[in-house]
Amino acid sequence: MTTTGDQAEVLLACEGLSVRRGRRDVVQEVDLRIARGELVALLGPNGAGKSTLLDALTGALAPSAGQVHRAGRVAIALQSADLARRSVLANVVLALAWWGVPREQRVARARTALETMGAGHLAGRPAATLSGGERRRVHIARALAVAPDVLLLDEPFAGLDGESRGALLSDAVSALRSADRATLVVVHDRTEAWALADRLLILIDGRLAAAGEPRALLAAPPTAAVARFLGYDGELREPDGLLLTRPSHVRLDPDGALTARVSSAVALEDGVRLELALEDGRLFVVSELPAPRRGDTVRVRVDGGVRFALDDLAMLGA
Repeated sequence: MTTTGDQAEVLLACEGLSVRRGRRDVVQEVDLRIARGELVALLGPNGAGKSTLLDALTGALAPSAGQVHRAGRVAIALQSADLARRSVLANVVLALAWWGVPREQRVARARTALETMGAGHLAGRPAATLSGGERRRVHIARALAVAPDVLLLDEPFAGLDGESRGALLSDAVSALRSADRATLVVVHDRTEAWALADRLLILIDGRLAAAGEPRALLAAPPTAAVARFLGYDGELREPDGLLLTRPSHVRLDPDGALTARVSSAVALEDGVRLELALEDGRLFVVSELPAPRRGDTVRVRVDGGVRFALDDLAMLGA
């Protein structure tokens, strides 16, 4: 699948893609295009249909409607990082053998992929002795070694502790980016998507609810449902709709126009997250120490947020 002019070659696309499980359409009428050189993150709440969409894109699940277009070699790293009871190097070599890579190329390509994922020093280790983070590195290296045209990864950072996840994410940012490949990564956490992706796809209730550059989507989410998912947890009711806010939009200010009562206070490493009850809604703000306590009355100002009309809120179910 190619394009002309200054547009990049599209390697993975679907049109009107729907996938049914039992009597329910888990994925509904999804259109997407991912070009060579792009690293795209697929993000959505639990149960949104992300893994089902990924399975349909690879051909593991047959769509109930629509079409999928793939160009070149497609490799997937599933969420479960299962490895054979052999050495780390042997696991990657086995994957290359399965893909039909010539025998004389396998070891060198396996070692290169392991080095790319910061796992070269693990080559001789038995897979059974690896930590969770190490297993994830080898799992991703196995897919990279194939040198696919399209690489799909299903929640590659799932189940790791904070330190292991942070270290793997740091290395994956450069390892997964390639001018020769289209890469789609399913993630659960917004920080992972922001660290990795050129573009976000947000799936909510099986439908593609938003697509765009991460910062642009955060600044201007297209619907109230997308805003909620992106952390707009505060709300102020207005005559013709609702103002949704993130904690960064709210300030404690003695001269602020709004009066609020602190309804809860949760300690953070560098401050306190306050929930503020107002006559027309609730807001959240992160306060430095010393912070107001539960039950205190404070003055607040709001700088930013996004407004949605009543029609948008009806779609959200608000």
